Amino acid sequence: MEFIVVIPARYASTRLPGKPLVDICGKSMIQRVFEQAQKSGAKAAYIATDHQLVFDEAKRFTDNVLMTREDHQSGTERLAEVVELLNLDDDTLIVNVQGDEPLLEPENISQVAELLFNSSAPMATLSVDIEDVEEVLNPNAVKVVSDIKNNALYFSRSPIPFQRDSMMPLDKDSIPLTHFKRHVGIYAYRAGFIKTYLELSVSPLEVQESLEQLRVLYHGHSIKVTKACKPVHAGVDTPEDLDRVIEFLNG
Repeated sequence: MEFIVVIPARYASTRLPGKPLVDICGKSMIQRVFEQAQKSGAKAAYIATDHQLVFDEAKRFTDNVLMTREDHQSGTERLAEVVELLNLDDDTLIVNVQGDEPLLEPENISQVAELLFNSSAPMATLSVDIEDVEEVLNPNAVKVVSDIKNNALYFSRSPIPFQRDSMMPLDKDSIPLTHFKRHVGIYAYRAGFIKTYLELSVSPLEVQESLEQLRVLYHGHSIKVTKACKPVHAGVDTPEDLDRVIEFLNG
């Protein structure tokens, strides 16, 4: 099985300006993400950025860096440009790794690639068990439910599945956590499907939930999903997140 990793790295960030360049124990965040991707067994890993400063930083440690347009409306659009720049075959497996996840385990990267490789689906992703009722109720934590064949049925910011007996009384202490899964934002694609995705019309579900992946399900395509084989650490969105990552690495 061969796959490549693409790491979109936007410079602009409202809550943490210049996010890919922030220092994490002597290395930039984008370097740490790239090094984790290299450990995954990928044939190659590429950084795709829209800013010269990120490009220059990436050039310090790899030649696999691409300058992409600034006007992309989504990470998928940037990924489509990478497919064109690299002239990838439609059957090429691509794992899209977020550029703000310096603690992403390499085994989870290879796991999602293998999940896609062993299926006929155009996309695959991962989940983790939810162990905190507050996360069940948190709209920023995206939940996912799947069928017996590991096909995603739905993604939502709402608590799904809705457990009638415990959730109707709105008693948080009585909600069992057995069936709740949080979606992990790592995707594997077949390169040809990325172009297909951009040709799909925007679905009312993705607009209401603000979840891009619902466009795929709405138009009848499959997304494979399985539980991550290694722990999943939170990404870096805020200075507080950055402090937690540094604390973790310092032991």
